[in-house]
Amino acid sequence: MNTTKVKAYGTESAEADLKQLDIHRREVKTKDVEIDILFCGVCHSDLHFAKNDWGMTQYPVVPGHEIVGRVTKVGSEVSKYKQGDLVAVGCLVDSCRTCNNCKADLEQYCPEWVGTYGGYDKHLDTNTHGGYSETIVVDEAFVLRVPENLDPAGIAPVLCAGITTWSPLRHWNVDKGSKVAVVGLGGLGHMAIKLAHALGAHVTLFSRSTNKIEDAKALGANEVIISTDEAQMQNAMGRFDVIIDTVPYAHDLNPYVGTLTTNGTLVVVGYLGPLDPMLVTVPMIMGRKSVAGSLIGGIAETQELLDFCGKHNITSDVEVINIQDINTAYERMLKSDVKYRFVIDMKSLKG
Repeated sequence: MNTTKVKAYGTESAEADLKQLDIHRREVKTKDVEIDILFCGVCHSDLHFAKNDWGMTQYPVVPGHEIVGRVTKVGSEVSKYKQGDLVAVGCLVDSCRTCNNCKADLEQYCPEWVGTYGGYDKHLDTNTHGGYSETIVVDEAFVLRVPENLDPAGIAPVLCAGITTWSPLRHWNVDKGSKVAVVGLGGLGHMAIKLAHALGAHVTLFSRSTNKIEDAKALGANEVIISTDEAQMQNAMGRFDVIIDTVPYAHDLNPYVGTLTTNGTLVVVGYLGPLDPMLVTVPMIMGRKSVAGSLIGGIAETQELLDFCGKHNITSDVEVINIQDINTAYERMLKSDVKYRFVIDMKSLKG
């Protein structure tokens, strides 16, 4: 297969910094869309994958799955997009398309889903490479349309942080009158607050710090509960229909379960791994309460989110950086030193 060499940023080992390197993109096939990447968000998953924290990285790896750009070329059978369209690519670039999950627009749960980076590229028989690059070629079925009224830099994190919180909000039927709580105010948490507020819910932030109160209310939270304050936590018992837990490390879920109403659900979206301490089932049994998990969203649901963001003028709060500053950004991200998401201006790679 014919390929085109493009510039990218990636790493060849868990110990090495990211640096400029060359990768190959396939020539556009009949159903493909070629995209000139304008902006790419920086996700915690990028860092974990680059450092092989999950033990499955194959090198070299080029991270980036929050991609916004302009269409530069389309295949002969592409019907959805044309040159010049503002489009996006999220965490998926392919799936089997035949399993029950794919048929139900739940490609994120397909056993054969292909990640935008670190997946298997069946066209080139190599790893897929992500958005820290000049261009990307994607089947039109996994390309999304971006409303032109939205800031393309601000919309990039919606492709991961946004859909990760939108999917559970929609699945658990959050709407006007719902009582929603969010645990953690970071990249995921700030999007959860914005989206739940726009859906009409009464939104509460659980935070360990009083210095998050003003920020949370500016994002759309109605109130903030300090989770280290026993009196405030006791007053919150039995209140929430849905809790979106965005904390990315092991922490105690038990205090939050008690704040769910009967039939309420706590949805873990930020942490992958064993719970520590263990989950105590008594409050769950006594109130038919649930602890659940959720993973990004399917293509149709992600398009629904982008359209919703266009209607309500919602974007992420971002700090735009040059690609040459990515290693520093990773260090700052580990310290939560960003409000609330880094986004790379990809013209810094093309210069």
